[in-house]
Amino acid sequence: MHPIDRYACAEYNAISRRGFLSVGAGAAVLASIPAWLPRVSLARDHRSAQRDIIISIYLRGAADGLSIVPPHAEQVYHDLRPTVALPRPGSGLPNSAIDLDGFFGLAPAMAPLLPAYNESRLLFVHACGSKNPSRSHFEAQQFMEVGKPGDTSITTGWLGRHLASIDPVRAGALLRAVGMGFGLPQTLVGGPGALPVSDLDNYGLLGNPSSAASRRATIEAMYASAGTPLDHVASTALATIDLLDAIDFAGYAPAGGAAYPSTPFGMSLRSSAALMKANIGVEAISIDVTGWDTHNSQGTASGVLAGLMNDLARGLAALDADMTSGNAPSFTVVAMSEFGRRVMENGSGGTDHGHGAVMMVLGPCVNGGQVMTQWPGLAREQLYQERDLEVTIDFRDILAEIVQSRLGNPNLPFVFPGFVPTPRGVFIPSC
Repeated sequence: MHPIDRYACAEYNAISRRGFLSVGAGAAVLASIPAWLPRVSLARDHRSAQRDIIISIYLRGAADGLSIVPPHAEQVYHDLRPTVALPRPGSGLPNSAIDLDGFFGLAPAMAPLLPAYNESRLLFVHACGSKNPSRSHFEAQQFMEVGKPGDTSITTGWLGRHLASIDPVRAGALLRAVGMGFGLPQTLVGGPGALPVSDLDNYGLLGNPSSAASRRATIEAMYASAGTPLDHVASTALATIDLLDAIDFAGYAPAGGAAYPSTPFGMSLRSSAALMKANIGVEAISIDVTGWDTHNSQGTASGVLAGLMNDLARGLAALDADMTSGNAPSFTVVAMSEFGRRVMENGSGGTDHGHGAVMMVLGPCVNGGQVMTQWPGLAREQLYQERDLEVTIDFRDILAEIVQSRLGNPNLPFVFPGFVPTPRGVFIPSC
């Protein structure tokens, strides 16, 4: 369970991640897929060695997209947020927004990502998200992670279904996906070879190291006599321990002068880079960043939200520098949140649950250096339910383009059932 957050609502603090991420992966989950879900034949892509590794980042709690990428040229933004809004670029005021294109800006706390943005490897997608009306953290997160808003019958995640519908990059890979945590994120549920790992550097048998060998021998003997499938499960688990133990996560030296922040998120990205460069067949990594439910004392310029944004930006900037230097494998990062925040600030210097938000896509083949949007405006008559930023780009448009263009999977009706995506031009076609 995430720690209690005094800035968050009761629902956010009441959610135990393991409570709604406890569905197991694998054949049992795949067997429970509703009968109407499109069937699929495994995609065998001749470009399998060129497929990107995807890092899916979930900003849990509803990140305020209007603070991450503020529409500084729109006066309503400043009128409705007298204490939360960032000053216009060039205003001479402290903590002013950094101009991106004359209309949108970037929060000063996000400044570490400017090099990636200016070099066209970072894309912001604004007024984006789920069109489902739920303002519940639990429902909105679940719907986005399964990839079908409003449908409670699907238990697998969109990224898990991607993995289930395409051959592995490395034949016989023990580990195809990692969820950085104690429970498998809903996004990866149903994915073959998907495993939750809270600490890649210390994954293995718990207990006194001096007795590890004898305990392992006991486990091997016990499960060998149990017969299939238990002996296979046990041997695979022990082989995975050996595989990860062979990677020097603690001694990993980042390339490109990258300096990862010494925070849980920064260390997760550092370990992810080491894992990707080890070339053991991992295709997907899922990372959660909690704390984005800023109902009071939001601290856009300096405070809680600014700290969260800066940790996110420094971590992603380090990953970008590290993975774009040398012979690192190609990658795509996508970051999203369940919904945005209300346009008008509340009486406690925070913002309440909203609707439209911001997605971020980072990678060497991203058509970046822009804020992609169909901006609806912030006038009252332009707002969703007269209070929130409207969603004009479905989050699945972005994910579907990642799955098809960078992960080499044409099975979009299986990965995103009942949805026909609109191409948005997220990636450079010739890349």
